[in-house]
Amino acid sequence: MQSVDLKKRRRAVKIANAVNSIEDVPASESSKLLSDRWSNGEITTEQMKTELLVKYKTSIVQ
Repeated sequence: MQSVDLKKRRRAVKIANAVNSIEDVPASESSKLLSDRWSNGEITTEQMKTELLVKYKTSIVQ
């Protein structure tokens, strides 16, 4: 298993949130929670992508 650098993940999330704020495109609460879980090492990158895809595919269909 790959070593996970949580410090880099947290920095990536912080930068992504800042860019979204600058562009006036805030992330949804569920996306923020998912990012937090990922940055804390609770889920893998693949799990995060899968959950996001499921969430947004479901919201498009509705």
